[in-house]
Amino acid sequence: MREIIIKENEAGQRFDKYLKKYLPKAQTGFFYKMLRKKNIVLNGKKASGSEKLQEGDSVKMFFSEETFSRLSGQEEAEEICGCLEEGMIVYEDVDILIINKPPGMLSQKAREGDVSAVEQIIGYLIKEGKLSHEELKTFRPGACNRLDRNTSGLLTAGKSLAGLQMLSALFKERALSKYYLCLVKGKVTEQRHIRGYLRKDGRTNRVEVMEEQGASEKKNAEREYSPIETEYIPVAYAEHMTLLKVRLLTGRSHQIRAHLASIGHPLLGDYKYGDAVWNSSFKRDYGVAAQMLHAYELHFPQMEGRFLRLSEMDVRAEVPPVFYRIIEETAWEHGAREALEVLH
Repeated sequence: MREIIIKENEAGQRFDKYLKKYLPKAQTGFFYKMLRKKNIVLNGKKASGSEKLQEGDSVKMFFSEETFSRLSGQEEAEEICGCLEEGMIVYEDVDILIINKPPGMLSQKAREGDVSAVEQIIGYLIKEGKLSHEELKTFRPGACNRLDRNTSGLLTAGKSLAGLQMLSALFKERALSKYYLCLVKGKVTEQRHIRGYLRKDGRTNRVEVMEEQGASEKKNAEREYSPIETEYIPVAYAEHMTLLKVRLLTGRSHQIRAHLASIGHPLLGDYKYGDAVWNSSFKRDYGVAAQMLHAYELHFPQMEGRFLRLSEMDVRAEVPPVFYRIIEETAWEHGAREALEVLH
């Protein structure tokens, strides 16, 4: 027999959903059979599986350890590997974790066997004793925003169910202001708010940006095209390059890269949407191998209750070394002081 006391991160869900997480290798019918036979009971009583769990509830399962071992999927939990490198954590409290993701790291798994930021966050929490393999069976911390593999910067994760739900809601409602730094080709001297429509080709993993939709596109707009909005402010500019601070108003795949390229200002190091000749010169001189795009700042809205501590908080992430070096060594025509300020 095994008794489990429901914790905060497990409360609020249906009993049968919880059982499926706890014993992921069991068939759904198995749970209802065990509930009918009272081999699984809730607070010492027969249950249907539709009950909403409360913190402190007692779940008893009258199985052999062999059955638990066979149905629990414990081996999957033990395969979690990786841990955050020193200096990656930008902010942490009991509910959330914000890291400075380096370029080259996946935000989430793309295929089996990948070790993404999520696995590294879980590995860190386990190593620090903030999460156990037992808890991982029924609650899995997760990333609440995504960055392209080669985009660096702020990645948020929920450590608790409440934190996960709060961050997910803020991103969904666009209540969390997101700012990026990027180096683009050309001289940009004025702030702009640009709009357009984006369509992604899953086969090539490229997106197309249009200023307006034609008649044929409007017919299938809901299925194929997504409206996008991007706002940018030039921090510093030289004759052939500008450091932009970009506010992402809609969060679409490759939005900043493709949207800026569509108006003639592709990102430095972006070989998918950018200028190959220009990129090559910086690859030779600085080793630039990917787009110079960094999720630089998050601004939280006014918060209340449990998350009052986050109210109107600003979080910033240091730029990667190659980004730092290019900014520092560029002879900016305007904004040299402002450019250096973003490095500190």
